[in-house]
Amino acid sequence: MMLADSVHAEESRQQVAAPACQAAMRRGSMKRELALKIVLAVVGLLFIALGYPMVVFIRQEPALSMQFSLYVTLGVFLLLAIRNPSASRSVIAFTAWSSFAHAALMGTQAWRNMVARGELIGVAVLVIIGAVLIALAPPKQLLESASHPGQLHSR
Repeated sequence: MMLADSVHAEESRQQVAAPACQAAMRRGSMKRELALKIVLAVVGLLFIALGYPMVVFIRQEPALSMQFSLYVTLGVFLLLAIRNPSASRSVIAFTAWSSFAHAALMGTQAWRNMVARGELIGVAVLVIIGAVLIALAPPKQLLESASHPGQLHSR
């Protein structure tokens, strides 16, 4: 009898604790999404700001201007991703991983004295952007299949 009472009491505690845990998880998820939206806005605006040097260097450094044009375009898409980060997982992932790739190339060039050592500041910025976006990236959403109810698919 005492064992049944203790099992029943434990089940009651779990039922009471479950909504509290779910609410705490929802709050944590909301804070994470807000942080991601702020990062998307800051990085998006930073990339769009490269439009000015893109125009200034168009004659002296055409390759640099072409590179900046890609970042300006990516900045626009990052600002659009603020509306629904979960639907923009690919843009967020591309930004993060391309930032790592760019940082690796720039770091190698600086290490081999192909570019000025001052470029290492840009390397650090790109690594931080990539790491923060990966850390805050929205998780995959599980969807129930319309053709097979009860079966979940990742999106």
